[in-house]
Amino acid sequence: MKKRAGPSSWLLHALVGAGAFVLVLPLYFTFVFATHTRSEIFTSPPPLWFGSAAWSNLQLLLERLPYWRNFGMSLYVASMTTALNLLLCAMGGYAFACFEFPFKRALFAVVLGSMMLPAFLSMIPSFMVMQFLGWIDEPRALYVPGAASALGVFMMRQYVASSIPRELIDAARIDGCGEFRIFWSIVLPLLKPALGTLGLVTFIAAWNNFIGPLVVMRSAENYTLPLALRSMQSPNNTEWGALMVGSAIAMLPLLVAFFFSARRLVAGLTAGAVRG
Repeated sequence: MKKRAGPSSWLLHALVGAGAFVLVLPLYFTFVFATHTRSEIFTSPPPLWFGSAAWSNLQLLLERLPYWRNFGMSLYVASMTTALNLLLCAMGGYAFACFEFPFKRALFAVVLGSMMLPAFLSMIPSFMVMQFLGWIDEPRALYVPGAASALGVFMMRQYVASSIPRELIDAARIDGCGEFRIFWSIVLPLLKPALGTLGLVTFIAAWNNFIGPLVVMRSAENYTLPLALRSMQSPNNTEWGALMVGSAIAMLPLLVAFFFSARRLVAGLTAGAVRG
């Protein structure tokens, strides 16, 4: 017999629903305001439903910014950062989980310790290195420094240690497989849940990155979307309708990625949490 939900269960569902409503509201108004002119947006009360100015706002956006180039730049940088993170963090996690080498514990402690440091501390050293290499205003100045993360190495190490049997790796070695073959053909396919989680988190962080492009990018053509949209704002002449159109389009890849990866994200966060 099915158990009837009690008052506490209804209260919990109501609180979750209210929280979801509050979180979705800014997203909804971004898309609504993208279809209204600046004067309509600042009416009192503001518009609560979609208008008819979406096309004119898009045209104004394209007049003010090389928007599609900025969009492509963001997609390129986020994709490269994600791909490099997945490969290098998986290799690092596999090495920490399955190999014995000098100073292993000390190096892993350094990796964990770096997670505690604010990202702003590396801003000036990173700029100096990029300037020395001649990479200022180059996309590689954004994705090479972010090619591996301490969080990613930690996640991969925990997943490999808890979810991949050592006997499977030892059997492959006995059969004559090299270490790279073992990693590529055996370990990497088994890391899919963790890789899906890390890939989504890394892509979102790289897509939304504002400080990095602000420090190293100089020309408007090489701006990523957060920096390009910020450049549209001025004290007295901000076209908020056009800005909302740009923001709404910029959110679409994240919404699509999350929609197709939400289940894998939850699986990757929970897999390997408890060692069997």
